[in-house]
Amino acid sequence: MIAAVMIRSATLADAAACAGIYGHHVLHGTATFETEPPDDAEFRARIGKVLDAGSPWLVACDPDGAVTGYAYAAQFRDRPAYRFACEDSIYIAEAARGKGVGTALLNALLEASVAAGYRQIIAVIGGAEPASRALHARAGFVETGRMRSVGRKHGRWLDTLYMQRALGDGDESAPLQEPA
Repeated sequence: MIAAVMIRSATLADAAACAGIYGHHVLHGTATFETEPPDDAEFRARIGKVLDAGSPWLVACDPDGAVTGYAYAAQFRDRPAYRFACEDSIYIAEAARGKGVGTALLNALLEASVAAGYRQIIAVIGGAEPASRALHARAGFVETGRMRSVGRKHGRWLDTLYMQRALGDGDESAPLQEPA
């Protein structure tokens, strides 16, 4: 475990660091089904869209302030009835994997998602990545579905695993404000 990891809200200035982390996963992993890494400008737009919607985008920093990972939650689908359900995304720098950064980010993201008004959080795990599955299971997510062989990357067929957990009151009470 990392002795000290600082979690903070992302800013547009974090776009290059986040794009670099994600780019590695695009090129070498199966957690994302993208095949070409997006550039810094695209990442600024992605961060801006999430933050402008009132949803959390967090970064983890090492003691020197370098970004070692990021996580965000965004509304699961665009239609208004999905307003209280979000999907999470978490990516960790290769050098920081296995050191507790993902756990720290996910725990902070769960709290931030409750504060943003979400009641359910869904993990859509590309490639059914074992490390992501274990991370989410430790945080109380349960498997809710699997789509088999829906992606193809690096010469192999990939599943998409769905995991979910309630946030705050979940469906035990109505939200304070219903969407239109």
